[in-house]
Amino acid sequence: MPFFDTNVLLYSISTAPADAEKRACATSLLSRKDGALSVQVLQEFYVQATRVTRLHALSHQSAVNLVVAWSRFRVQELTLPILNAALEIKATHQFSYWDSAIIAAARALGCRELYTEDLSHGQEVEGVLIVDPYR
Repeated sequence: MPFFDTNVLLYSISTAPADAEKRACATSLLSRKDGALSVQVLQEFYVQATRVTRLHALSHQSAVNLVVAWSRFRVQELTLPILNAALEIKATHQFSYWDSAIIAAARALGCRELYTEDLSHGQEVEGVLIVDPYR
C-alpha cells in the first residue's frame, strides 16, 4: 500500500501548464483503490489549496469535498506515538519535523513506499522507500 504525500494531492488540482505531466501522474496515483494518507497530509492539502495567494485557489467547500473523497484511503490519525516516532526520525535522520511525521505515519500504517518529491528518491528510511513519482 503506497502512502501519498501532500504534493501528490496538490499536483492533482494544479492548473499550471508546467504541471501537466505531474498532474496526470498524481491523478493516476489517486485513482488507485489502495493507498494511504495521514491527517497531516489532508490538513496540509486544505491549507495550501485554499490559501488566498494561490493561483486558482479552491473554495472551502471544494477542498472539503476532496478531503472527504480522499478519506476513502487508509488515514493515519495524529497520535502521541506518531509524534514520538517523528521526533525519533528527525533526531536520527535530520529531516524536518513535518517530513519525519509523514514517514512515521507511513510506517505506522505498514506502507512500504512513500510517494513524494520532497525527499531523496530511492532512499529507504525506517523501512519506508522514498519514491519520487515525477522522475
